[in-house]
Amino acid sequence: MKHRTAPMSRLAPRLVAVALAACAGLPVWGQTSPARGALPNSNAYGEEMPLDDYLGLLQRIAPAAEAGARAYLAAFQRRCGRPMRISELRRAFSQGDGDPVLLGLIRANHLRDAAGEAQWARQVRCPGGSTP
Repeated sequence: MKHRTAPMSRLAPRLVAVALAACAGLPVWGQTSPARGALPNSNAYGEEMPLDDYLGLLQRIAPAAEAGARAYLAAFQRRCGRPMRISELRRAFSQGDGDPVLLGLIRANHLRDAAGEAQWARQVRCPGGSTP
């Protein structure tokens, strides 16, 4: 009996998105100090975790995805004239099957395909369609 499996190139971004979503949703417990009572929650990020922390987690889970995400962030900065927010990057990973441009950059980076990376970077879309 044959089993059909998704190619790794299609499955990896989904696994990364699931792992990051799981990490972001974990509860964090504060510590207490006998002298001062409860300490502030050192992992409370409010609405957005720092980008470096997010990329660090991504690097541990899937180094190619982290490198592709960095290329995506750089292309967004160049094309849109502002840095991408972490919420936008997380959405690019998690909406549907993931942003095809982000996934293309991850694949091109993994294959060390500079021409492919440049081609994908030119396709980055800015919010509201404001691409220079």
